[in-house]
Formats: sequence, structure tokens, C-alpha cells
Amino acid sequence: MTTTQTLAEAPDDPGLSRHGVKPQSFYLLALGSIGVVYGDIGTSPLYALREAVKAALNGDKVISEPIVFGVLSLIIWALMLIVTLKYVLVLLNADNKGEGGTLSLMALAQRGRGKFFLSIPILGMIGAALFYGDAMITPAISVLSAVEGLSIVTPAFDPYILVITLIIIVGLFAVQSGGTARVANLFGPITLVWFIAIAAAGIAHIADYPQILYSINPYYALHFLNTHSAIGLVTLGAVFLAVTGAEALYADLGHFGKNPIRYAWLVVVLPCLLLNYIGQGAFLLKTPEAIDNPFFLMVPHWALVPILILATLATIIASQAVITGAFSMTQQAIQLGLLPRMRIRNTSPDQKGQIYLPQVNWLVMFGVVVLVLAFRNSSALSSAYGIAVTGTMVVTACLAIFVIKNRWKWSMGATLTLMLPLLTLDLVFLGANSLKIVDGGYVPLAIAGLLIIVMWTWRVGTKQVQEKINKMDVKLTGLVQSLAKRPPHSVPGTAVFFTSQPDTAPTALLHSLKHYKVLHENNIILTVKTTDTPSTDDAQKLRIKKLSENFTTIVASIGYMETPNVPKLLELAKKDGVITNAMTTSFFLSRRSVQTNSEGGPHAWQNMLFILMSRNADDASHYFHLPPDRVVEIGTQITI
Repeated sequence: MTTTQTLAEAPDDPGLSRHGVKPQSFYLLALGSIGVVYGDIGTSPLYALREAVKAALNGDKVISEPIVFGVLSLIIWALMLIVTLKYVLVLLNADNKGEGGTLSLMALAQRGRGKFFLSIPILGMIGAALFYGDAMITPAISVLSAVEGLSIVTPAFDPYILVITLIIIVGLFAVQSGGTARVANLFGPITLVWFIAIAAAGIAHIADYPQILYSINPYYALHFLNTHSAIGLVTLGAVFLAVTGAEALYADLGHFGKNPIRYAWLVVVLPCLLLNYIGQGAFLLKTPEAIDNPFFLMVPHWALVPILILATLATIIASQAVITGAFSMTQQAIQLGLLPRMRIRNTSPDQKGQIYLPQVNWLVMFGVVVLVLAFRNSSALSSAYGIAVTGTMVVTACLAIFVIKNRWKWSMGATLTLMLPLLTLDLVFLGANSLKIVDGGYVPLAIAGLLIIVMWTWRVGTKQVQEKINKMDVKLTGLVQSLAKRPPHSVPGTAVFFTSQPDTAPTALLHSLKHYKVLHENNIILTVKTTDTPSTDDAQKLRIKKLSENFTTIVASIGYMETPNVPKLLELAKKDGVITNAMTTSFFLSRRSVQTNSEGGPHAWQNMLFILMSRNADDASHYFHLPPDRVVEIGTQITI
């Protein structure tokens, strides 16, 4: 259970504020959210307005008032409608026991799935896959755009910008294995200073062109789109750079709670972003030649080095939040059966959300390095940025319709009245970003497409294997009765057998009886199931049934954000009378060797991919935290 959930359990406590948590804890959570949740969207001013104005100019050199007013108005209202309305006011209410994010929303939608439920896992896979594309592009464009500020300090740094960027990125990924719990405490204060600094930089230039404040009027956004047709759509794709990172609002819901996240956005983040964008707009109208890098050029020379250091720190923090999100997303995908088991390490004894996945870490780092070397500057990377985020937002809006209709029990009319305009807006931005596919937008789509194939293959292959196993099933009750009539030789100790179906005899048990002709005096048939909730309470975690003097079944329900630890589950079972001794308990696993049939067929490539993944999956003993010296693995072959 998260800190937020724990604090929110006592709404009648007189010491609580109107936000549902104690005031001191509430402000600490809000400060933490500024660092983790808003690091990505907070670094967008480095490049968003620049790229949007360049797109609107379409090669023209004249920066006019209608263009700047129109682009700035589009950015302001994108922040208001997409981030504030859709995410802050609506989606933060669609929590799955306090957790958010695409896969949490998918799990929530499946519980009230209705007749179109088959599309929900597909939507979840698409959203998760697109997130990984975003996870690779965010560190690349954020760090690169910050380091490019060195060229403003002195052009002598130009040849070294890529090298410095790569050093920072490789260093960032290299420290992940040590955990980020201590460093994370600094994220909030540093990012708060960053927001104050960019707000101050913006305020200092609003007086350069006071009429810039008129851009708050949505008329200028609509007028720009109406008078620029195709160029307006291209500009929208660049404008969307200002709201990338909005998904983090929802994804990090479980870490901070909706009220601290809302407070941080409305009181700190949104005002600071608006002031900086408005200041940049005024600065551009007064100094049009600054279009190549208005963010750094509008900073006074004496403050350039400090703001450059702050920008670099802010982009590292933004990248860290995305990397951590990739770890959490992968853990959820594994638990929900979308990816094979991977090695997961807990890096903090106090915070269960602090995890490290070596395979994911190095794969994402490889992708980031390739992107930096391929695109070489933040302007080129901006063409690849956005389409993955817009795709994820469309998926989120679609899943939200299921949740609002079936879980919140709204009428279809009311649901569509709320969500259809927001979905339409997301689709418009998706269409605008689709124009960038040829210029680099194909990169996140290619990454997402590959991951969708991987997840779909694993889901289908796992189902095939389970169907094969089901055909060979032996009913557990029948086996227990048979063994009671003709008991084999008994040996002391406890044997724990794993099975996916609690009413069927585990394959390892059948093979053990066949080959060893013995039975332990105490046998536990254990099934570990993943629920569609982030976590389960200890009181609801185990379902225990005594079948006979020698046999007990335990069905353990594990949340999709929990790591299954079988020794701890057995300790928990002692409260219900299941006596085990760690020194005399053996764990029997069935290691399945999956093979493809010799006939091939249209799905042969998919079967081969599944076999490759299953062979490289993390072993079950490590996944279930079993003591390695007490594990017995019995092999079986399955042909698909």
C-alpha cells in the first residue's frame, strides 16, 4: 500500500486537510510530484515553442505577430485542455486502488469490460508499447536540448555536444542498478528551483511586448488554424511537444496521490510554464533572430551557466522518471501475462516501488544512444517525438470510455459527452504528428510495433501452452484419493508443487511420483495468480484448503505491481495453520521445454519467437524468490 493510500484511509481525522492527507505530508507529496511527475513536461520549454514557430514559418524568415500569437495560444490551450482538463480533472479519478497508467487502466476496464472486452488487452498492449518508444526518445531529446545550451556560452563547445550528451546518458543508465531512492529526495527541490527560474526568465521579457498577453484568448489559436490550413496541422504536431509528459500525471498516481499532483500542477507547474512560454513569445517578437534557441538566448548572460546547469539537472530528472516508469511498466506487463519473466531487483528495503530490471535498462540505453547518434540534434529528434505520446493518449482516452461507462456506471450519452471531445482532440494531434512519420516519427512506431508483436506472441503462445497442458490434466482430488488408498513410501519434510490450476495435479508432482515412487509427509499445491488490482491485502492474499492429511492447496493472489515471494507467502500461511519449516521444505518446479512441430505453418515464425522468449525468460526459482539449494526442477516437453 502506498504512502498516499495509507494517509487517505482516515478522512475523518481532524488533523487532515481538505485534500485528504495531513498538511505536512501533503506538501511533501506535492513537492515530490514536481520532481518525478513533472520533470518531462517541465523541460518542454527548452524546445517546444522554438519548433512550433519554425513549423509555422514553413521556411519563411519573418516572425510576425499573428504567427507567434497563434502558436502561443495553441500551446496555452493544449496545456489547458489536454493536461488540465483531461488528465488533472478527469483521468486522475480513474484510479485502480490508487494506481494509474495505461496497464492499470486496462486492468480496471477489463473488470467492467462489457461486450467489446476483446479489444481492451489489445489497447493496453498498444499503449504500453508506445510508452517504450517515448521512454527512449525522452532522455535523448531532453539531455541533448539542455547540452546544446553550451553553444550559447561559447561556440567552442559545438564539437563536443554529442560526446557530453552521451556521457551523461550512459552515466545515468549506469547508476540505475544502485537504486535512486536517495537521489529521488532531491528531485522535487531541484525541479521546483527549475520552475521558479524559467518563470522568472519569462516574466523578465513579457514587458518586451506586453500585447503578448492577448494570446491567452483562444481566438488567436482558432484564427491561426483557420488561416494556415496544412501548415496549421504541421504546427499542431510541433505544439504537442509542449504537453509531452502529461501521461506521467496518470502513470505516477500511485506514488503521490491525485490531490498532491493536482495541487502541484495548478499552483506551481502550470503558472510557471505559461509565464515562460509567454515570455519566450514576447522575446521572439522583439528579437526574431533568437529563433534558433530562444530559451537560452533570453536568459541574461550572467545567469546562463546556472540555468544551463539547472536545465541539465532537470533533463536528467525527467529522464530518470521515464526510466523508472519503464521498469514499473515492464513489471506490470510481466504480471499481467504480456511479457516473459525478467530478473527484477528491489533496490530499496523501504520502498517496494524502487526496482531495477537489467535487461530493460540496457535495452533502453542502447535505444537512446542510437537515437542521439542518428538524429544528432534536438530539432531533428523533435520530428520523432510526439507520435508515441499522442498514440498513448488516444489509447488512454479509449480505455477511459470503458471505465467511465462500465465502472462509474455513467450512461453512454454522458460518457461520450465528456470523453468524445477529448478523444477527438487527441486524434487531431495524432493526425498532426503522423505528418512527421517520414522525418523520424517512424522510429517510435517501429519500436512500438516490434513490442506489440512480442507481447501478442507471448500472450498467444502462453495460451497455446496452457491448452496443451490442460489436455494432459489429472484432477487433483482424484489423485489425492488414489494416493490415500495406495500410499507410496513417505519421506519427512514439506514439498511445495507449483501449478497454474489449483484443481489439477502439478506436472512436477506426477513426474516425481512416477520416477521417485515417494511422497513427502506434507505436500502443498501452490497456485500464484495475478489479480487486476495493484496489490492485495495480507488478509485476502491466501485461499487455503485442506484436501487430506498430506495435501493442502494454497491459492495466492498477487497484485500486478507486487513481486511474488513464495517464502514470505508460506510464512503468511502459518497464521492459518499451515506449518512449514524452511530447512526441510523443497520446491518442485516443472521446467517446460517448448518445441515447434516439424510441419511449420503460417504461424511458424511466431512459434519460434515464443520459444526464443521462453528459453530466455528468467527462471521460476529466481522469480518466486526460492532458496536455490532447495529447488528441484523436473523437465517436460511441449510441442506447439
